[in-house]
Amino acid sequence: MDFIIRATVIGVGATVLIDLWALLLRQIFGASSLSYAMVGRWLGHMRAGRFVHASITAAAPIRGEAAIGWTAHYVIGIIFAGLLLALCGEAWVRSPSLAPALVFGLVTVAVPFVVMQPGMGFGLAASKTPKPNVARLRSLMTHGVFGLGLYGTARIMAWLAPQ
Repeated sequence: MDFIIRATVIGVGATVLIDLWALLLRQIFGASSLSYAMVGRWLGHMRAGRFVHASITAAAPIRGEAAIGWTAHYVIGIIFAGLLLALCGEAWVRSPSLAPALVFGLVTVAVPFVVMQPGMGFGLAASKTPKPNVARLRSLMTHGVFGLGLYGTARIMAWLAPQ
């Protein structure tokens, strides 16, 4: 149970940091980010056996797609945090270090590059987007921020509740 609580808190904390990062980019640079409703639409179509779309934006809307997408966003963050904790073990939880969290965060970019983007019609590693290299860089930066969030949240937890 302790593992689940830690993974949940760390995953939610890191995911909130991603959302704050997206908000900052939108406020300062006017940069748009992935619509989690489109993630929900993609996931919703999976119930009918449709995993790959030419364009997820052209696919039929799914009832509750925004809620599905936002929930998936946070659940994925929690799952990734749990994987990091499983890989790094109890010692890392007691005394978090930046390198494992940052590297792990960057490695998680493989999921959107190889699974989500192709499935939603954006191509492997955003190859079918108007500016693939910009999309790739933004994904890498976002997952780097996620890694920082994993570390920062774990560090706060270790400080608040030392073991």
